[in-house]
Amino acid sequence: MKRMVLGGLALTLLLAGCGKITQENYDKIEMGMSKSEVEAILGGADHCEQALGTESCVWGDEETQIKIGFAGDNAVLFTNKGLQ
Repeated sequence: MKRMVLGGLALTLLLAGCGKITQENYDKIEMGMSKSEVEAILGGADHCEQALGTESCVWGDEETQIKIGFAGDNAVLFTNKGLQ
């Protein structure tokens, strides 16, 4: 019984995290938002890369994702893939 409860809790947390990668949340992202403002909407990024004073972060996976480029901690470019 304890395993089933823990398994259900883990699945709920997993699905809750995926629930932030939506068209509705993507539409809330605005040019110039800080990374912390974006994270308030989408949660922590799944992957970020830094180069030459810029940062590119991805939320989601290969099929469903939001990708945001930051320069000086401001969102300057954002794209999505597979959102519904």
